[in-house]
Amino acid sequence: MSRIFDFLKKNIKVANLPAIVPGDTVKVYQKIIEGKKERVQIFEGIVIAKHNKDPLHATITVRKIASGVGVERIFPLISSKIEKIDVVKRAKVRRAKLYYIRKLAGRSARLKEETAHNA
Repeated sequence: MSRIFDFLKKNIKVANLPAIVPGDTVKVYQKIIEGKKERVQIFEGIVIAKHNKDPLHATITVRKIASGVGVERIFPLISSKIEKIDVVKRAKVRRAKLYYIRKLAGRSARLKEETAHNA
């Protein structure tokens, strides 16, 4: 079994994945198959956690507010169902897990946007 994982780690294509960190606002393009039809569904939200550094098993937890209700989804970074992941913007955060955002609502749930300094 470990030989299979070793082979997959060597041949996996992680080059097309952007560097995703907690605090990023991302768009996840996910393939949805309904009967014989296939479509792409976009889930846009804030990355509140990243689990497992191993690229084969890495997942991200993305949170968004839909109709006033918080919705969280866990996406594996390597999956045939994930078409692509775009980073919309980055926020300046000082934590690895942003679970405290679950308790916040409205303006207090916003994250400070990261600015690039040219020095």
